[in-house]
Amino acid sequence: MSVAPADDAPRAPLSQRVQSVRPQQVPGTLGATVTVTVDGQNLPVPLGTTILEAARQLGIRIPTLCYHEDLCVAGVCRICVVEVEGQATLQAACAYPITAPLVIQPHSRKVRRARRHILDLMLAEHYGDCYACFRNGNCELQSLAKEYGVDEFRFGHVTAPRYPVDRSSYAVVRDMNKCILCRRCVRTCIDLQEVGVLEAVGRGDRTRIATFLDKPLGEVVCINCGQCINRCPTGALRANDPTDEVWNAIDHPTRHVVIQTAPSPRAAIGECFGCEPGTALTFQLNTALRQCGFDRVFDTNFTADLTIIEEGTELLLRLRQALQDKQPVALPLFTSCSPGWVKYLEHFYPEMIPHLSSAKSPQQMFGAVIKTYYARMHDLDPAQIVTVALMPCSAKKFECNRPEMCSSGYKDIDYGLTTRELAQMIQEAGIHLPDLTPSDFDDPFGTATGSGVIFGATGGVMEAAIRSVIELVCGVRIESIFEHADVLPVRGFEGVKYAELDLPAIGPVPPLLAGLFTDWSWLAGARLKVGVCHGTANAHKVLEDIKAGGPFSQCHFIEFMACPGGCLGGGGQPIPTSPAIRAARARAIYAEDTAYEVRKSHENPAIARLYGEFFKDGPGSPLCHELLHTHYTPRGKYIV
Repeated sequence: MSVAPADDAPRAPLSQRVQSVRPQQVPGTLGATVTVTVDGQNLPVPLGTTILEAARQLGIRIPTLCYHEDLCVAGVCRICVVEVEGQATLQAACAYPITAPLVIQPHSRKVRRARRHILDLMLAEHYGDCYACFRNGNCELQSLAKEYGVDEFRFGHVTAPRYPVDRSSYAVVRDMNKCILCRRCVRTCIDLQEVGVLEAVGRGDRTRIATFLDKPLGEVVCINCGQCINRCPTGALRANDPTDEVWNAIDHPTRHVVIQTAPSPRAAIGECFGCEPGTALTFQLNTALRQCGFDRVFDTNFTADLTIIEEGTELLLRLRQALQDKQPVALPLFTSCSPGWVKYLEHFYPEMIPHLSSAKSPQQMFGAVIKTYYARMHDLDPAQIVTVALMPCSAKKFECNRPEMCSSGYKDIDYGLTTRELAQMIQEAGIHLPDLTPSDFDDPFGTATGSGVIFGATGGVMEAAIRSVIELVCGVRIESIFEHADVLPVRGFEGVKYAELDLPAIGPVPPLLAGLFTDWSWLAGARLKVGVCHGTANAHKVLEDIKAGGPFSQCHFIEFMACPGGCLGGGGQPIPTSPAIRAARARAIYAEDTAYEVRKSHENPAIARLYGEFFKDGPGSPLCHELLHTHYTPRGKYIV
């Protein structure tokens, strides 16, 4: 069941909202379709279809730069210009709606010359050496220059940088010398994420992309999601890369370097080696990491399962406080796995911080466990352990540097690597990932479940929680309620989802939770109300709905993810991204979940061992709160 939020008005400026012609609803009626001729091919299209969309339906390629499938149309770069019969000027194919029969020449001499001149003008303002750019070989400007035969700088070339490189952020590096003013980053930040860190300022040849008062990115309300990086066509935006430091740690004779890998990078890293999107290389990656020199390779899914136990326990404790003790408590409970979402809440809705789960993300839980339990198990000095996390997310770089993430006495996670950065390390080591023999994860953190895998897709955290909470409370197999344990009401790429689940008869309290609960009688007849949203623009809708007393205010638990599609669409994933690519990655994640013999977090034997040997007082105990939970910082939107 889905519910439309109470406040659905976009925050984007009018000039940056989607503008479209509404077609007739009944096919075959007058005005419902028009025929367009593109490069001699006829095609009937619905009224309002753009020239670019029509050309793509015919398999005719029209180059683009400012256009992106995830974003509203801007029409500013003009690379997609085409010749429309009967019109004196060229038209931008991405922004031209077809409202009458047209004859289009997409590659005439006039069009080719115009595109070449546009490229020459862009290159005249573009500073940098392609050989020293991280986007070398994967740069849309570079590709177009090759495609249109650019062999010299016809209008000159910038030989010295005009802007300093902004490295103030733990997550994102900005080099505006490489910016081509396509405004993809602006539209991503304003329209897709509704954060609004970036904007085009100035006019004409003085236009540039800037932050508020030209503050460094580390000092503004950036949530570090990195979605701007994934949509930038050049090297103007990139993640803050620590690979040199990671190599130094690997090469250090006394350092014990461990790496954890999350499911979303494993479903996407093959794209960096020429594989089709959705090609999972989980176990080939383990082999590559050992060849690179990592001492141990662990599975982040292990602490994803741990997160479900701790977060699920917190949910049950809050529900008891509300339902049995009749005491005020912050409900609904918000997930806290996505650091971009957490920082969004700290900036835009600091008054709702009490709703956030205090459970750390799986990344940070892993670091705390490594530098305590694992260190004692192997008689290692925690000061000599270097923890590295492979994540799909640039915000994870900020998260691992939060000052509160060191409850063990050491940084939980020393370095966060994106999928792109680790792919570069593997290539630097002379390894072709798809050709490797698969190998398993290392013990004691190589045992995980399907529930940990699906954390990578939007709705996955909620589905994993439902699988475990219902079984722990009701004493029945989740398969008796949802076929194959697939909780379909919370799956899919719809921006906002709402579901209500009736609890079957209440069961006995399982041994895992016996230290906190004596019975579940206060849950008898309860109906679990949950919500899921991905992308902070959708988070804005849900939070406004809660403030207005709408349906989401009645939820018990809501999953929030900062990035479109969830972690599989994270800001550290391979470029490009699109709805189709994110869907392919999701299929890989769910296929891996289905292949697991154990698919519920509470059934993970390694988790049971961890509680039995280390967190002996069970979930939610003082030691668990010391190492596995955290607090947050009200930041607000005001910049000093």
